[in-house]
Amino acid sequence: MNIDKNARYAASHEYALKAGDVFVVGISDHAQSALGDIVFVELPAVGKTFKQGEAFGVIESVKAASDVYLPMAGTITEVNGNLEADPALVNREPHGGGWLIKFKAANPADFNALLDAAAYETEAAKE
Repeated sequence: MNIDKNARYAASHEYALKAGDVFVVGISDHAQSALGDIVFVELPAVGKTFKQGEAFGVIESVKAASDVYLPMAGTITEVNGNLEADPALVNREPHGGGWLIKFKAANPADFNALLDAAAYETEAAKE
């Protein structure tokens, strides 16, 4: 399992990665592997605000459709437009070019309450 040691993770398999004054969110390598071939990604409008743990989009694969949840409360500042033409980018580069959204956190300190890489790896291995 490929884990980004700088990211923090939600138990629902999304990661948050601090990038200046915003956070980048995507799904973990473990999650994309479990979903299988991703065929569609639905993302929110820029400027929309979500609570921590609220669904902000949907990822559809050949196996299932799954909601994706914001790991921290915040406002969407950017969506990954590349996923419209190439949703499989999430499979190929979940911790790189396959990111989903960027957002400005309502409370940046909430990042520290998310699972670190080691804790997430332990949790994911239980599935």
